[in-house]
Amino acid sequence: MILTIEDKRIEPDVAVLVLSGKLLMGNDSKRLEWRIEELLKNNEKKLVLDLAGLVQIDSTGIGIILHCFGKLNEAQAQLRVAGANGLVDKTLRLSRVDTVVGFFPTAEAAARSFDAA
Repeated sequence: MILTIEDKRIEPDVAVLVLSGKLLMGNDSKRLEWRIEELLKNNEKKLVLDLAGLVQIDSTGIGIILHCFGKLNEAQAQLRVAGANGLVDKTLRLSRVDTVVGFFPTAEAAARSFDAA
């Protein structure tokens, strides 16, 4: 099962990347990093990674999420994670990613959190 990345928007200004499949070592992880770099070049400042469709993540996937968080932070942009469940949620929480990046049950809840910040 390969990684798929679907672009969505929550108006007025939140970019959402909907991930499905597996975020593992290899080109799929790089594709996510490249996509986030494109969003930054387009001056997107609010990004949600919707992980509801993700079934597996490894240390490379975790590293990519944290690397992207750092890139966004440097660009004065913000990242939220939404919809992580099952093994993906457990892996991210055991890795303490939730202490760095905000976790939310849905992309909509994550988008609302930008205004509350």
